[in-house]
Amino acid sequence: MSSSELPSSPPQRVTDDLDRLLAVLPDSVVAALRPEPARDQLLEVVLDLGRVPEARYPGRAVSLGGQPVQRADLAAVVERLGEFGGDNRAGIGRTLHRISAIRNRRGEIVGLTCRVGRAVFGTVVMVRDLLDSGQSLLLMGRPGVGKTTALREIARVLADELEQRVVVIDTSNEIAGDGDIPHPAIGRARRMQVARPELQHQVMIEAVENHMPEVIVIDEIGTELEAQAARTIAERGVMLVATAHGNALANLIKNPTLADLVGGIQSVTLGDEEARRRRTQKTVLERAAEPTFPLAVEMHSRQRWLVHGDVAATVDALLRGQPARPQVRQLADDGRMQVQDGPAPPMLRAVQSPPQRPAAPALAPVPLPAVEELVPEELVAIEEEDGPLRVHGAGIPPGLLEQVVRSRQLPVEVVGRVELADVVLSVRHQLGRDPQVRRQAQELGLPILVVKSAALPQLQRALERLLQRHRPAAAASLPGAGGGQARDDALAALEECRLAVEQVVLAQGQPVELLPRSGAVRQQQAELASRYRLRTAVFGHGEQQRLRVFPA
Repeated sequence: MSSSELPSSPPQRVTDDLDRLLAVLPDSVVAALRPEPARDQLLEVVLDLGRVPEARYPGRAVSLGGQPVQRADLAAVVERLGEFGGDNRAGIGRTLHRISAIRNRRGEIVGLTCRVGRAVFGTVVMVRDLLDSGQSLLLMGRPGVGKTTALREIARVLADELEQRVVVIDTSNEIAGDGDIPHPAIGRARRMQVARPELQHQVMIEAVENHMPEVIVIDEIGTELEAQAARTIAERGVMLVATAHGNALANLIKNPTLADLVGGIQSVTLGDEEARRRRTQKTVLERAAEPTFPLAVEMHSRQRWLVHGDVAATVDALLRGQPARPQVRQLADDGRMQVQDGPAPPMLRAVQSPPQRPAAPALAPVPLPAVEELVPEELVAIEEEDGPLRVHGAGIPPGLLEQVVRSRQLPVEVVGRVELADVVLSVRHQLGRDPQVRRQAQELGLPILVVKSAALPQLQRALERLLQRHRPAAAASLPGAGGGQARDDALAALEECRLAVEQVVLAQGQPVELLPRSGAVRQQQAELASRYRLRTAVFGHGEQQRLRVFPA
């Protein structure tokens, strides 16, 4: 994990107009709050009928006085406030404070939650570079972590510093405050209020159609209609900045209402060969479309944010059972922002066996068998140059290519687009399904290498052949280059067996079938599997005989 430290950010400046909130509270509550030394940390004041008032701070709650709240106290507070809307929220004009009501079955107010609204200037430094990209940004985090506060300053920076046409969709007047004149915290951004919360998606579309915004800012996307409206807006070329319910990106994937924000999830049935190649069940989950928000931020605290710079790649990894690798951004006490890149995928290594099982021998990365059928198509010589060979896989999951690169320590970089590559590696059927890959490669003069399937042995042999053709110096330095083909094949078979056992049989509890091998090699594979206390059987005839490993 690499880390870096950026220059100090401007000191944060907080304005909260706390005295205006105290002015509407009962005198006994105000008297109990005034001596409190941590008023700058006050989150909300809770007034419930028949209970002692309570002040809430981060991680703690403090009782205010000893007298329970009376109906007269609640009535006096309500009288000093503006009108409650359909979402049972009211505000104080030209402030960011929010008062939410709890009603009984007759509609009478029996409780109030008085939330302190603060304008914090200086938090946007955590995502300032993301705003310059022009891509839509989604903020996630638990309640009270500061999502709306960050949204408010992002709107101001986009409108004032980047001079964008910004429209804020303010459903509960929480972003720009109560009243008809927006709070100065959003700068020159315009604010559209929403009459009823269930109409938020309509106001989102209206903003695009009537006011020509370049950026739309939305707080709390929480319904399917709002998610669909967000996708409609993004497809019209308008940048979105929004918050959504959920602590992390993984929560949105599991939420059927909001999954469309990250591309949507669909169930796909694989063919027998593809399921065997992936070593998964035939029915798997895959991303259905491009995410509405290419960028996402998980706000774990006010000082620690996790940034997903490529939401599509993160969602794909999570659906394959791989961990997310977000960038960690943390604001130190001295105002410096520290950035840590996500951990690299772990190198493949032997899993520690349970105490009752003998540990499998640790094997170094080894060559895999030769490709059964490697068809060069339109091979074009490219100039020898320094640096890794950049390979784009067409119809080949990037994770498989990266696995081969790591296991063999190849000087290869897997890239996601054809225009970034030095060479294209494709499975045979993919060029017919996606002719644009071939057309782009021809226009750029890139070599195309076609393999029979995306099996690990074939991919390794294909990458080694590409290195021999286009990076001969790098290929000559690969471990195990040249000589001992029979020994290499045996070691490759053992490595294949070890990976299959650890990643499929033990991890997923599913049987796995290995590649066809000779009798002597199958015997070595069976002995290795027995060290994990797993059962094996031989299937097939003649040269196609292969070992199948079963869970214990």
